[in-house]
Amino acid sequence: MTRSWVLLFVLMFIVVTSQFEWNEQLGSETETSRPLTLSDKEQHIPQAKESVQEKKILSQEKNIQKLNELVRDLRRQLLQCRNENQVELTELATEVDQLPLRGV
Repeated sequence: MTRSWVLLFVLMFIVVTSQFEWNEQLGSETETSRPLTLSDKEQHIPQAKESVQEKKILSQEKNIQKLNELVRDLRRQLLQCRNENQVELTELATEVDQLPLRGV
């Protein structure tokens, strides 16, 4: 009877250890196959993200160019207004100088 128990324990030990080895082999096979399928998906995701980011950057650059053009236009308008105001002020100053003095 003890012989049969020893054989049973040895057999169980072999089964359990082989189970662990099979699980390790299956785990390593799934790990090697996963990166291939994930890497394909992962490659598409960053490429899509990059293209979206590039589009955002391009649209932002266009907006910046438009804003720069608006700033240049506003500066031109400001200079024009300043020049017109200076002309008007000089004309007023000459008119004031030409007024006769009443109190003297």
